[in-house]
Amino acid sequence: MDKKKVIAPLVCHGHSRPVVDLFYSPITPDGFFLVSASKDSTPMLRNGETGDWIGTFQGHKGAVWSCCLDKHALRAASASADFSALWDVRTGTIVRTLETKSSVTSAEVSQDGRYITTADGSTVKFWDANHFGLVKSYDMPCIVESASLEPKYGNKFIASGEDMWIHVFDFHTGAEIGCNKGHHGPVHCVRFSPGGESYASGSEDGTIRIWQTGPQNNTNQETSGTNGPIQNVKDAADEVARQIENVHIAEEDKNVSEKAQAG
Repeated sequence: MDKKKVIAPLVCHGHSRPVVDLFYSPITPDGFFLVSASKDSTPMLRNGETGDWIGTFQGHKGAVWSCCLDKHALRAASASADFSALWDVRTGTIVRTLETKSSVTSAEVSQDGRYITTADGSTVKFWDANHFGLVKSYDMPCIVESASLEPKYGNKFIASGEDMWIHVFDFHTGAEIGCNKGHHGPVHCVRFSPGGESYASGSEDGTIRIWQTGPQNNTNQETSGTNGPIQNVKDAADEVARQIENVHIAEEDKNVSEKAQAG
């Protein structure tokens, strides 16, 4: 039997409690960076290539569930049990706190740097990333854990949570324009691919599903083989879907009308 090659990973110490989210920045003139969220309440910034510690963001008092960087890696956003924060990466200081009524479980800076998308309780909010005002707030049909804005046109967003559905909404009106189901457990995280041609969802059922947008959005690609619940999905590039071995193509279990009939 041929022995499989074992690759020794870089081990990055520093967090004192479980790490629940990771985010790589795009490549910048200074390289690329990795930010991590942890239940220890302190997001950490590292060199994306070497894993070397750069800094720790101090300010949260509750568990930090989500974190991300903007495309220039100059600002970071974090979602926590106490509030959501926008950070100056160069100084490690809080630029602005975004107060919400419930724990913030997801934070995402839009690709164009205009908006911060947050999910808290049964609400998805969009904040102006430059002036920090609340731009839009929409009530969701269930408790949501994650939300993501379409990166190319910014005309729709997705949200997911405990009802196992991935909901698609019009950004300008908040109207639900689509709904997909394939998971068999709560959906903890959803993210659009960089080009917006697909989005990925990660669930308690241990699978990641990659959904195509556009005319053929009635199919999804299921990636299984994980050993437990999927907590976070980031930057599921469109090309990845075509490179995963043994991907099972499955039809949607239901559509919006079927859901309405079930209700």
